[in-house]
Amino acid sequence: MLVKEINELNIKVVARIRSDFPDKFGIPRQSGLLKNLRSTIVFEPEFRNADALRGLEGFSHLWLLWIFSENVRDTWKPTVRPPRLGGNTRLGVFATRSSFRPNPLAMSCVKIEKINLTGEGAPSITVSGADLMDGTPIVDIKPYLPYADSVPEAIGGFAEAVRFKKLEVEFAAGVFAPGSDAAAFPAEKKAALVELLSEDPRPAYQRSADRIYGIRFAGFEIKFQVQGDHLTVVAILPLQS
Repeated sequence: MLVKEINELNIKVVARIRSDFPDKFGIPRQSGLLKNLRSTIVFEPEFRNADALRGLEGFSHLWLLWIFSENVRDTWKPTVRPPRLGGNTRLGVFATRSSFRPNPLAMSCVKIEKINLTGEGAPSITVSGADLMDGTPIVDIKPYLPYADSVPEAIGGFAEAVRFKKLEVEFAAGVFAPGSDAAAFPAEKKAALVELLSEDPRPAYQRSADRIYGIRFAGFEIKFQVQGDHLTVVAILPLQS
């Protein structure tokens, strides 16, 4: 039997992620790096059916297939400049996980923390380790199969060669003082924030020791400075609504 030729597909968005990242800067470089980071998969009305999740409780992890919605474009290039390599070295697009692709598709492996069958917007899935911006469209969800998906002897190419050392994270004196702006920062998100900062969210081509950087996370702007292997949070400011 001949396989039907398909040149274009109409793909439906089945869900969207609700995360603490309102924009791209600061998002983890890969999924699974931040164990304390929580996000919620919220299904679109057409797919908001608990039967679609039947049997999922037997799995610990999921593959999310999603769209680089901020990088949709009509053209593509055969080479890209991975930020991990400083933004100066060109590699083949299919040798990278760059968001600039012929089709803006991505995949992430996340851990299931809770399957929510009741409550507002149910069903939904609380996951950890997602590397998606808030509102990112998800086009499919598949269970992770350890016997097939795990390849311990796999080689990671250039991505292994340029892995950065984790940073030591500390908060400047007075950041969390009573009455400060940071006093309202959710305590349950502090561990995820420390994990996020320890991975050094700065671009590889922008590593100034004098610069104060800022990322938006969990409704706050986190301002920090990096000197050597040490990162200091100098301020935590609530975002203006």
